[in-house]
Amino acid sequence: MALRHAVLAALLDGEYSGYQLAKIFDIAVSNFWHAVPQQLYTELTRLEKEGLIAGRQVIQHDRPNKRVFTVTPAGIEELERFATLPAKPGIIREDLLVMLQVVEHVPAEDVIAQLEERAQAAKAKVEHFEHTLKRLRGDLDEETFLLYGSPIGPYLTCLRGRRFEYENYDCYTRTAQVLRQRAALQAEDQESA
Repeated sequence: MALRHAVLAALLDGEYSGYQLAKIFDIAVSNFWHAVPQQLYTELTRLEKEGLIAGRQVIQHDRPNKRVFTVTPAGIEELERFATLPAKPGIIREDLLVMLQVVEHVPAEDVIAQLEERAQAAKAKVEHFEHTLKRLRGDLDEETFLLYGSPIGPYLTCLRGRRFEYENYDCYTRTAQVLRQRAALQAEDQESA
């Protein structure tokens, strides 16, 4: 998937400025795609030149004017074409796992501290996803929403994001615990030797 498809998907919900789109990526899209604001602004320019989105200037009296964007029919066609392509499997590229791979050759406390920090960040994201899911389904219980509610796409991606972050929380917490236990046992062995 290219960034273009994530941007087009985010713009399906309404007309947004680059700043608003960056906020959407931080909150709602981050569970399946990461991009920094500069990448988004570059992609918006490219998509507009290709006719996949349309931009218009909004005059603001209290603040600088802003440019907002919407998906064009050509953008919808691009998303339809994209939906027919085989999805590439996800891959893990995680610097923390490289650190974990070498934990016997570096200070374990440094790795443990990062694991615990990441666990707390994952826990915060799980809570965020819980709040978002509750907001999306309103008064409906989950099973009813899954059958009849709307918008289902954002809800399903949010469910996946929650599962992913919960797994991260569980993995990082357990791994830090294992490393702490091993360090304690090694310290005991050194004292008794």
